[in-house]
Amino acid sequence: MSIDDKKTKVGPGLTDLLASDEAGQRAAGYADTLREILQQPVTWCDTARLLHDDTPRAVLAQALAATTGPIVLTGSGSSMYIGECLAPVLQEGLGREARAIPAGTLLTHWRGTLPPQPGLLISLARSGDSPESGGVVDRLLAEAPEWRHLMITCNANGHLATAYRDDPRVSVLVLDARTNDRSLVMTSSFSNLLLAGSGLPPHSDTVTVAGRAAAATQTLIDTHADALAALARRDLGMAVYLGSGAALGVAQESALKMLEMTGGRVLTMAETFLGLRHGPMSSVRDNTLVVAFLSPDPLVRAYEHDLLRELSRKQLGMARLIIGEGIPGELVGPDDVAIDLALGGSAVSSMLAQVVSGQLLAFFRCLHLGGTPDAPAQGVLTRVVEGFVLHGARA
Repeated sequence: MSIDDKKTKVGPGLTDLLASDEAGQRAAGYADTLREILQQPVTWCDTARLLHDDTPRAVLAQALAATTGPIVLTGSGSSMYIGECLAPVLQEGLGREARAIPAGTLLTHWRGTLPPQPGLLISLARSGDSPESGGVVDRLLAEAPEWRHLMITCNANGHLATAYRDDPRVSVLVLDARTNDRSLVMTSSFSNLLLAGSGLPPHSDTVTVAGRAAAATQTLIDTHADALAALARRDLGMAVYLGSGAALGVAQESALKMLEMTGGRVLTMAETFLGLRHGPMSSVRDNTLVVAFLSPDPLVRAYEHDLLRELSRKQLGMARLIIGEGIPGELVGPDDVAIDLALGGSAVSSMLAQVVSGQLLAFFRCLHLGGTPDAPAQGVLTRVVEGFVLHGARA
């Protein structure tokens, strides 16, 4: 343990931060972010109930029935990583090809990336006002008119929710206004959009999924938040996030949260457990925190456990944060934090709980570095990406 480690062991935990009134929290720059992280268990249950109401259920059914072709999920930044989480879930649940393609890629290269067979494009967005969001839809409605569109957004007044109301090729699902995060960083918007998208398969039991995730995540918050805060105060220069299958999207999102909230003062990388061996393992050094999002699938988890044992054998990394279900004690070293949650083997429940651990870790690291989670990297990032020129169609 370094001298710097010893100096950073003492700091505010969750109880201390919540003890400050709203004015104090706002002055310290974390009021919105903390509220939006902590509200997630409640909002998930509300989103699940929304999906079972007649009108939202009809919107999803109509969008799916409009085409039998492939499903493409799109968005930018965090919204894109929601698509990465959802694509494997939807392909398995619907028996249809599903893939995630960044909105920026569709804007510039849709002819070479969009599947040739027309299908359903699902646009995922917090505000629905970023330049790429509307630009992609406008272009594809004009140049690929056989594609159908489903917008899932947190903002009833955003461009995606309002601009296409009269086009029969477009369906819109708007989530509760509380999920439209006010903080610069996406937290409850990310997880609620993920849950909403997982409800597309007709027989999805989102109420059960949300309930499991909510109970496990509340346990995480109540029992492990201070351990995450202490881990965030360690002398870490890099964080490597590992996820398999759909959980790679959680790893990517968690890496982005740390990068955004620390303004790049903590370097990050997201990789699959098996992919880490193929070169990226060389970057795991003495100041590297390894964050392992374990799969609910026992077969997949066996590969993940092997990788963690290999890291121990090679003495790679400063410490590990391991989040999953049924974590063997022999995988947990004296400097590690293990969060063992009852998730019932659900992939979506696991991803929802795991992404919250990534959010809290980044939140506490930001505060430790003297940052303001509500508006990190001031002057560089904005809550909605600034407008830019959308160039015309290719001749």
